[in-house]
Amino acid sequence: MSQIGDFTESEMWIIQTTLAERYNEAVETQIGDSELRLNPYSSELTPCPVVYWEKGGCHFVVFKTGEHRFRCQFYYRVHQIFGTGIEEFDDLSECMVTLLQVQADHAAQLAGH
Repeated sequence: MSQIGDFTESEMWIIQTTLAERYNEAVETQIGDSELRLNPYSSELTPCPVVYWEKGGCHFVVFKTGEHRFRCQFYYRVHQIFGTGIEEFDDLSECMVTLLQVQADHAAQLAGH
């Protein structure tokens, strides 16, 4: 099994630019590693690069699961983890926009809007 490459400079630019457009300011991100079960029928964990940021008490993660393959989620507490309803994206821009939109909709719903 081949190792999943780190986020490229171009991919990081997409993340940073999308966050700056959403929040009208630069958002600090952190890069790390995670282990994910990429195949739901296997118990094997695969090391995957991850980008993390926090904004307004919400934590966000985007996992790189392969070349042009991404997963994402946001959470407030460990037991409050939310996804977008899409298992995996093949376009990072779409992944980012969908993640931010679903979280904004969730926050608005919690606020009663």
